[in-house]
Amino acid sequence: MAHLLGGENLTVSYATRTVLDGITLGLEEGDRIGMVGRNGDGKSTLMRLLAMRATPDSGRVTKRSEVNIGYLDQSDVLDGDLTVGAAIVGDQADYEWARNPQIREIMGGLVSDVDWHANVHALSGGQKRRVALAKLLIEDHDVIMLDEPTNHLDVEGVAWLSRHLKTRWRPNQGAFLVVTHDRWFLDEVCTKTWEIHDGIMDPFDGGYAAYVLARAERDRSASVMESKRQQLVKKELAWLRRGAPARTAKPKFRIEAANALIADVPEPRDSTALSKMATARLGKDVLDLEHVSLDFLGGEPGQKLFDNITLRLAPGERLGLVGVNGAGKTTLLKLLNGEIQPTSGKVKRGKTVVTAVLTQEVKELDDVKDLRVIEVIEREKRSFNVGGKEFTAGQLVEQLGFTNEKQWTPVKDLSGGERRRLQLLRLLVGEPNVLMLDEPTNDLDTDTLAAVEDVLDGWPGTLVVVSHDRYLLERVTDHQMALLGDGKIRALPRGVDQYLELREAALAGSTITGGGNPVTASGGASTPAAAGPSEAEKRDARKAKNRIDRQLGKLTQQEDKIHAQMTAGAGDASKFDELAALNAKLQELAAEREALELEWLEALEVLGE
Repeated sequence: MAHLLGGENLTVSYATRTVLDGITLGLEEGDRIGMVGRNGDGKSTLMRLLAMRATPDSGRVTKRSEVNIGYLDQSDVLDGDLTVGAAIVGDQADYEWARNPQIREIMGGLVSDVDWHANVHALSGGQKRRVALAKLLIEDHDVIMLDEPTNHLDVEGVAWLSRHLKTRWRPNQGAFLVVTHDRWFLDEVCTKTWEIHDGIMDPFDGGYAAYVLARAERDRSASVMESKRQQLVKKELAWLRRGAPARTAKPKFRIEAANALIADVPEPRDSTALSKMATARLGKDVLDLEHVSLDFLGGEPGQKLFDNITLRLAPGERLGLVGVNGAGKTTLLKLLNGEIQPTSGKVKRGKTVVTAVLTQEVKELDDVKDLRVIEVIEREKRSFNVGGKEFTAGQLVEQLGFTNEKQWTPVKDLSGGERRRLQLLRLLVGEPNVLMLDEPTNDLDTDTLAAVEDVLDGWPGTLVVVSHDRYLLERVTDHQMALLGDGKIRALPRGVDQYLELREAALAGSTITGGGNPVTASGGASTPAAAGPSEAEKRDARKAKNRIDRQLGKLTQQEDKIHAQMTAGAGDASKFDELAALNAKLQELAAEREALELEWLEALEVLGE
């Protein structure tokens, strides 16, 4: 494989801290590399150096003269006064770019819902991000470097980007380097992983899963060496303490040094201890939305965001929500939390329910920005009962990765990921029994995500997670539901894959409108409408619709009966097996309902209703 570019002895320091310390590496044709590491460890810095957007304190970056590098920064780089069309394709006429199937595919995947004539400065942050990504991808680059490309992309957008990168070049051509916290994406597109830590870079073969396994083996080997070191230290201490007073008095500094050597070794502890924090007891009723409709906030009367939806949360349920942007995922959380009221229908809340919501904006920390981390938690309580043991605020804060030094850092000086961790910790110490997380992966690195998931794994309350991170959804929730933008909420017995299939079917034949004629998202020309169904087909469809209506009615009765049985047995540990069987039956009914609803929609299409 031909060499494309490389860095030799790259060193970067800020004040007294060395971020990159003499790193040497290279990119070859065919490389598909994901870069991981903790926030602040230098991933973006290294990428800027390799993209020749920054200069190292020492060392150099070299590349072949003809190699063209495309680079997506985390910050906004587009001219806000340009229209979307001009920002992406420049002054090309519509017929020029529209005849290129690759450009049409990129437009359909990223900006089909963005107003082509709108000024860039009028777009949302997510739309600007997608426009910048589209501009980069339509250009011809030998190497593409993407810094957090999945930010502001929904599940569907992430899946599209992974397909595009996997098929953009032949296996032995081109190269890309990507920094992202989306572990599914890393596993899907990367064949190598670079871990940046402590100023150095460790290379691993494979995507995220292979990297985790290799790192676990590396850490295991390191722990064996550390165990031997501790044994030597303990023997040294034992020898010193057995000696005569005259001898032990003289080398007092030696005893203190040895004690200091093992003082920073934490006691073995349950890594999921935080998850055992006492929660307010959940009764049989949690949160129910019954036949709820909600008009678009600020929209025309009668324009519905939700149309007659019913959702029941059971004690201990773990629900993941996915959906298109604007479908109402965040609004649904606000309905469940009582922040807004439905236009019609009822929201029922159990008497013992205590909710907590992790929002996307982290605004909950604005009122404590001048306090230190430890002071924020001490304002809630000074001691906490976790797993039957008493913990101080400092001990509890350490459970979620705040070292002694970080505990005394003002909130306003924390990084985005650290603020996110503190926000979650502050919610948990309030001892809720219903926890709702809105895009919890924002600003978190992969290590922190693993720690948060560890906490959520054994959390005893009801959990609702809105996220485009399918790795997280599949990791911490038991089942998923989708908002498809049609006012309904739909069960996904087969998870996120089923959601992507539904979206792909819904988007088939959708168009992208530039300044001229519409272009189909798939790149093909529009085709005349087929002849309508015959009268015989309509009669069959009407019969099928009536049959399905009856079957759906019976399914609803069966589901209501199972819900009642589960509610009656909730909280009784002796009925765990019975509840598990009921839940399995409920999933079967959900799958049956899904199939019937699809058949019902097909009948409606034939009838033209």
